[in-house]
Amino acid sequence: MNLDDDKSDSPDQKPGQRAPLRIIAVGGGRGGVGKSLLAQNLAIYLAQLGKAVVLVDADMTGANLHTHFGLSAAQREPSLDLNDTHSFERALVPTSVPGLSMLPAIHDTMEVPSIQRAGRKARWIAKVRSLQAEFVVIDVGPGHGHFALDVMLAADVGIVMTVPEPPAIEATYRFVRAAFVRRLRRALFRDRFRLPVLQRALNDLGGLPGPLDLVRAVIRTDRALASMAWIEAHRMHLQLVVNQTRVRTDLELGTWMSGLSARHYGVPLDELGYIEHDDTVWLTVRRNKPLLIDSPTCKAARNLERIARRVVALLAARVEKGIAPSSFPLEMPTLYAALGITRTSSDEEVRRAYKRQKEIYAVGGLATSSLMNEEQLKAERARLDEAYDTLLDPVRRRAYDLSTFPDTDEPEALAARATRPALAAEQIMLQNELAREIGPETEFTGALLRKVRESQGIEVPEISARTKIAKAHLIAIEEENYGALPAIVYVRGFVAELAKYLKLDPAQVQKTYLRRVREAVAGKGTG
Repeated sequence: MNLDDDKSDSPDQKPGQRAPLRIIAVGGGRGGVGKSLLAQNLAIYLAQLGKAVVLVDADMTGANLHTHFGLSAAQREPSLDLNDTHSFERALVPTSVPGLSMLPAIHDTMEVPSIQRAGRKARWIAKVRSLQAEFVVIDVGPGHGHFALDVMLAADVGIVMTVPEPPAIEATYRFVRAAFVRRLRRALFRDRFRLPVLQRALNDLGGLPGPLDLVRAVIRTDRALASMAWIEAHRMHLQLVVNQTRVRTDLELGTWMSGLSARHYGVPLDELGYIEHDDTVWLTVRRNKPLLIDSPTCKAARNLERIARRVVALLAARVEKGIAPSSFPLEMPTLYAALGITRTSSDEEVRRAYKRQKEIYAVGGLATSSLMNEEQLKAERARLDEAYDTLLDPVRRRAYDLSTFPDTDEPEALAARATRPALAAEQIMLQNELAREIGPETEFTGALLRKVRESQGIEVPEISARTKIAKAHLIAIEEENYGALPAIVYVRGFVAELAKYLKLDPAQVQKTYLRRVREAVAGKGTG
């Protein structure tokens, strides 16, 4: 992906002028979940694309990004005086990665950082935006203090990190609720009539209420305020990354949390990807080296690269903020919405959806940690049972449709699954690249086959289930790990089936890929 193609999108930009600075912030939730890992490697990925990048350490509780690059911590904070226009530029430290500079934080101090004081956050953000760079990646640090919330909400892409553990998931949901309240308060900062209404509702509900709970409480006294709150909830886009995944349920955690946030909060928490548990990460930390520099081919590095690619695609696509529906979510969701399906769904789709939702709302389920109490979970499971029994009975389903949707007999997508903007943007980006790369003489490598698969939003398990080719063999084909493949006669059949599934020319894929296999095997034999 070449972001230079995106530079002309801005109507205020002159030919040859540098693209406007984009801010990517990584923060939210609990400490120790991998925010620094993601921030530093995002910055490295962008710098390796030839971009001017600044990595900012804004973790006031444990600044340590400098250690990963063999640098020293800052001795003093750069000036926040707006008249000193180059204070942040002077504080930048070049790294060993071409194009990447770093703004380290103070490491040894007991004083409260100036940016944590009243009235300083806006100045700090303005200073960051004035940096002479194309991208700024900020490690915001943990927690949901005002500074962390304001930076995440001001970023072009705000990424929340979690791990498959109940305390971390609870902290993530808490951050989403806090970000919504903070955003709403800032929107009402100068409204002396509605701000007290909001505060009374917050006091009545107590703690950090869910956005939907707050909307339902406010609508009783001020419908216009409730409408504004509902729109703000849908416009608050945060991305979610799950780190240290080990088992299947860990890999699906991001998808589950994304759907639960949309349904129970009304706030998009878009799944951006996951990072598999990999001991190589620990080893690179021990060596004080960033992962993409020290071990770029390990599985965690590949996960990070795909996340970075999706961030680039999101920024290039300029995904619009969500638009709230005209009606408020005051009524109970339909049975279709409970299962996350539409009125056109078949019986088999109903069964699969029911099984998936029962796993999400199971007792002790990770994704629902702190989201609902046991009574609410029990009610959700009863609702799922009702949906399953009703929608699989043709007579009851027809009666339900007539009573619930009396104005139309046409099927409509009432409760389609939440879309993933990052995945959609990545697919468009890859499809555009492949349109230029694939032709009559194209040599199909394992990397190119993976790119085609990802451009179609297809995962390896899906291909394995349809073609009956073992997942290990499909992964070996993409990674060109020929030692893990069977005899070439079987590989020929595997590659042909894979090409058919990906809607490629089987003959061309088979001819070019098998030629690579034979050359590799012959080279190994002569060596």
